[in-house]
Amino acid sequence: MTYDLFIGDRLFSSWSMRGWLMLEKSGLPHTTHMIGLYSGTMARDMQPLAPARLVPALRLPDGTVVGESLAMAETLAERHPDAGLWPQDAAARATARWLCAEMVAGFHALRSACPMQLKHRWKAFEPTNETRADLTRIETIWAHARKTSGTTSGPLFGSYSLADVFYTPVAARIIGYGLPVSVQNHDYCMELLSDPAVRQWRAMGLTVDYDPLPYDQPLDAEPWPIGGASTARAVEAGPSINDLCPYSGKPVTAFLELDGKRWGFCNTFCRDKTVADPGAWPKFTQMIRQAV
Repeated sequence: MTYDLFIGDRLFSSWSMRGWLMLEKSGLPHTTHMIGLYSGTMARDMQPLAPARLVPALRLPDGTVVGESLAMAETLAERHPDAGLWPQDAAARATARWLCAEMVAGFHALRSACPMQLKHRWKAFEPTNETRADLTRIETIWAHARKTSGTTSGPLFGSYSLADVFYTPVAARIIGYGLPVSVQNHDYCMELLSDPAVRQWRAMGLTVDYDPLPYDQPLDAEPWPIGGASTARAVEAGPSINDLCPYSGKPVTAFLELDGKRWGFCNTFCRDKTVADPGAWPKFTQMIRQAV
């Protein structure tokens, strides 16, 4: 039983990130399909999913198409009650639903002024009063979530849930634009973005080049603060230490160099996502350790 998830460009599509994290973090099998969000092919690509018209969209194993992230979340939680998508405690579960619904319907100033981008962190961005009001509201409901769950750090309701999924792109905005929040909430944002799944999502997004860059700002930028600068680089040829791709197990055809050693992958996408953030991929880091 595999779900089909249709997404837009990973560096910029906040809603697509939510759809992917629902499946990825809950361990539900899925195949990802790219929609041409910035290539001009979106309407054509979405035709087989009509009347769904936005990403993400989810196709169930029986062929049923579900649009809209909150509907996808409820559908998956209903179909997989043991996956832990919502908190177990009834009060926490009701509160988590509230937070997700408010995210879907609200924070228009933040979303408009600070489109999600995972490329780098903007320096000296000055939020408007309306954006600051959205940030205050976000901090208020995060505090309410922690009061309800009794947690002071980590996931809002103790264990990772859909509430954390829905607010991960908010964390990306806060960190990516250097927005003012409390130390506690800055730490929470950094924890969300440091999750291996989020790092992998970003690394896959970095395999695509954009000219011009969507949502560019007339500001200086600094490196993304999670994962550090990659020291890996793509190279044209082997030989590599490994004969099989660490992800697919297929013979290697593309190569990277890291710390003076060459490693192989089954295709350029596997290679390039690893070049972007080598530490995000447990199968790659395990292969390196075993080869030492």
